[in-house]
Amino acid sequence: MKNLILVFIGGGFGSVLRYVIGKWLNNSENGIPYGTFAANILGSLLIGFILGYAAKSEAISQNHTLLLATGFCGGFTTFSTFAYENHLFLKSGDFTSFALYTIASFVIGFLAVFAGMYLVKFI
Repeated sequence: MKNLILVFIGGGFGSVLRYVIGKWLNNSENGIPYGTFAANILGSLLIGFILGYAAKSEAISQNHTLLLATGFCGGFTTFSTFAYENHLFLKSGDFTSFALYTIASFVIGFLAVFAGMYLVKFI
């Protein structure tokens, strides 16, 4: 039960922060949903850092990992919104934005996870 509460609390904070970033950066006039993109990339960097640090050190317990990686990062990042935004690009015939957003999200997201894990080496 404690594990569920930790994930619930972390996910709540992550979801609220994603909502705020989306409200701030997503704008239908500029086309690309920068808020979702930023949340997914920052979340990828953060999860790489958290899980890299957890693997390196005993300082992060399983409870911390559940709260931060599973909960916060899980709530902060969003595949469903990413998929829906791509659906809108395809529906409107904006294949260029679809391709750029999809490729950039995957490539930069993966690189951000690796960068987060790499940054742990300097702690």
